[in-house]
Amino acid sequence: MREGSRSASGYNGPVVTFEDIRQAHARIRDRIRRTPVEHSRSFDERAGLHCYFKCENLQRGGAFKIRGATNFILQLDAGQLRRGVVAYSSGNHAQAVALAAREAGTQATLVMPADAPRSKLEATRARGARIVTYDRQRESREAIGEAIARETGATLVPPFDHPWIIAGQGTAAVELLEDVPELDALIAPLGGGGLLSGCAIAAKALRPQIRVFGAEPERASDWYLSLAQGRRVRISPPDTIADGLRAPQPGELTFSLLREHLEAVLLVSEEEILETMSFLLMRLKLLVEPSGAVAAAAALFRKLPPELRSVGVILSGGNVDFDVIRMLPDTDRRQDGKMD
Repeated sequence: MREGSRSASGYNGPVVTFEDIRQAHARIRDRIRRTPVEHSRSFDERAGLHCYFKCENLQRGGAFKIRGATNFILQLDAGQLRRGVVAYSSGNHAQAVALAAREAGTQATLVMPADAPRSKLEATRARGARIVTYDRQRESREAIGEAIARETGATLVPPFDHPWIIAGQGTAAVELLEDVPELDALIAPLGGGGLLSGCAIAAKALRPQIRVFGAEPERASDWYLSLAQGRRVRISPPDTIADGLRAPQPGELTFSLLREHLEAVLLVSEEEILETMSFLLMRLKLLVEPSGAVAAAAALFRKLPPELRSVGVILSGGNVDFDVIRMLPDTDRRQDGKMD
């Protein structure tokens, strides 16, 4: 990482480079899964363009988060590993940190909302982590995590706003463009922005003319508002089924990076998210969580510019509670159950 000049956002911290992402890819490649890229003719017909799905729902831990967490923890020294790590997350980052910490031989403490999906709480605990719950409407997960770090000497592993995390997440785009090198555009969901920040840097380095889009729920539109106003906007804790995209404000570093690369943020409704999840499950046989389906929903409901011919869509996670699966609509009773 190098020190960057002060950007329009006012950020003057370390900048993530493509070389950082290349090094992260070499560092973590033996500890993550190279996820497949899938394609569906019926999805293309509805979307009006060719969509190539980077299936991070099939990643270790069920989401892309293992990339950044592993890249971070592998760079800690022996003393830091002895003191353990602490992180805050609604679920996927928690599972990733728990898994990466266990493999590195260190103890993880995870600060998770009490209303996090049960499957994510149980999976995190099963990986040997200690869980501290909080009320997301009244308490600050950041404050709780920082307090634990001060008291125990543990290293705080942030969910998105750190160069090591961003570099690790960017490895998903490296793999995607190795498999499908001539994409017109890339789209990924926006929570804190770590995934799309890293992927945008990698994509622009490998294919400078590529166009980059973000997607988020209408009920969690902090990135949309921030990009429109040219500053980081904080919203009230959003009430959306996409639990992984409930960060109320873009990160400082991620916002600085994405202002340089992001063309637009596309908004999708709760109904569009659920319908897309159902389509992906029934047609592609891919179980994708609500947060992971947001970018695909933007494509399926034709929110991307009509002149695009091909787009890489990152399906960021697949950790879904049965309660959510029961909410999925029957989008096409006529389909025959075969992958297309």
